[in-house]
Amino acid sequence: MTQTAPDLTPDDRWQITETIHRYAWALDTGDADGFAACFAADGELLWDAFDVPYSWRGTAELLKFAAHLRDMPTTAGRQHHVSNILIEPDGENNARSRSYVAVVVRQGDAPFPTTVLGWYEDEFRRTDAGWRIARRIIRDWSGPVLAGLAGQTGEREAREMPQVLAGLGGRRAG
Repeated sequence: MTQTAPDLTPDDRWQITETIHRYAWALDTGDADGFAACFAADGELLWDAFDVPYSWRGTAELLKFAAHLRDMPTTAGRQHHVSNILIEPDGENNARSRSYVAVVVRQGDAPFPTTVLGWYEDEFRRTDAGWRIARRIIRDWSGPVLAGLAGQTGEREAREMPQVLAGLGGRRAG
């Protein structure tokens, strides 16, 4: 007999969604502490959209990541738009989610550029402080996620990390 994971309560789902929203608000308003607080103490951010995926793990590295973005003049006016959030239980104190993300930067005159068009693949963990991100993978909207569509190969389409992000640090993942 296969044992299924317990369902998430409406409050669990609300807390997970709230953490997703707090991540975007903190990152876009330069709140490095608030950003890092969205993650479990050993949480990881993995940016898997570039030719070389990069990872930031633990509070200290996540704080450096958020502070670096905050201190870059080119990120003022940035907004993360997160939608179509799907949340599923993954054991008693864990959950997974997927959501769309688009990042727009409001600088200069319109039209404003979309700098990220992709999705988040998240693992959440229930902690004493509530639901926190155990691992977030940032992916472009290309490759395997589109494999079922006509004309798509499903191959990962990596791009070079933009020069403006070169100072983010992190470690090569994979």
